[in-house]
Amino acid sequence: METQLKALAMKKVALLISDNLLPDGPETRDDRFEYVEEVGTLTPALAAEGIELVSIRWRDAAAKAAEFDAMLPLMVWDYFEGNEAAFLSEMAKAEQTTKLFNNFKVLKWNANKSYLDELEASGAPVIRTVTVDRVTEANVTKAFDKLGTDMLVIKPQVGGGAWRQVLYKKGDPFPSKDQLPPDAALIQDFLPSVQTEGEFSFLYFGGAFSHAVLKQAKPGDYRIQSLYGGTETPYTPTSDERESARSVLDSLDFTPLYARVDLLRGRDGRLRLIELEMLEPYLYLPHAKVGNDGLNKGAVMFAKALAKRLGR
Repeated sequence: METQLKALAMKKVALLISDNLLPDGPETRDDRFEYVEEVGTLTPALAAEGIELVSIRWRDAAAKAAEFDAMLPLMVWDYFEGNEAAFLSEMAKAEQTTKLFNNFKVLKWNANKSYLDELEASGAPVIRTVTVDRVTEANVTKAFDKLGTDMLVIKPQVGGGAWRQVLYKKGDPFPSKDQLPPDAALIQDFLPSVQTEGEFSFLYFGGAFSHAVLKQAKPGDYRIQSLYGGTETPYTPTSDERESARSVLDSLDFTPLYARVDLLRGRDGRLRLIELEMLEPYLYLPHAKVGNDGLNKGAVMFAKALAKRLGR
């Protein structure tokens, strides 16, 4: 009887995934193993809080919303490939029926990286960035002058995983149209520290710090994603580094269920914000510590924060 009551009391939560994470599909991502690892780590931690995790396609979210107590768009790794409007529409419809974490307002705001301008205005330590409606040789030339650099990173305002991202050195042939962002873009100062030191990711669940990793590109590259040969290692940040990351979250007027703060070392030695991921960040849970109960401590923190929001 006790087991039956416990089963009835279980909350059911959907992990929304993109089609390119489905097994054996024609466009299955080479980094699908990250999805498998994350599900394997989150599932037992959530179960310990009375939450069942079920993976479904994000394109089915609205149709299946009534079956779930909440939905997590943590693995929608194609929303930026021309799918932004369809994705946001699907999330808006799903939120009319069930809870969405992070909520639709946050997802819509975070989907477009022009949010960096707002964060900088709020006092967050943002990397120097020029936002443009589209990339042209003229505005890239102006960006070189404005940022005082001879190397730029040009990336889509709506994008991820280095998709349609270009590293461009002053004087080189201008990149072709199919290499550049298709629409609005960010033009950022290229920081050499991404190759000499690496990029940092700080993970927060329910507003509390969980763990951090140092992500490093393979020799000769600057992209830190595993798709391009990048690697990650656990990292213990200094108090100053923790403060830099915390200042980003403190610039918000809300507390997200989950957030990943990605930073690079600036030319002044301070950490600078590259992105604040609150839509579909990989959580790097394999690099969080494991407790005496055998559960991943990062996953446990996530599960407890989610359970609190579900009223468990």
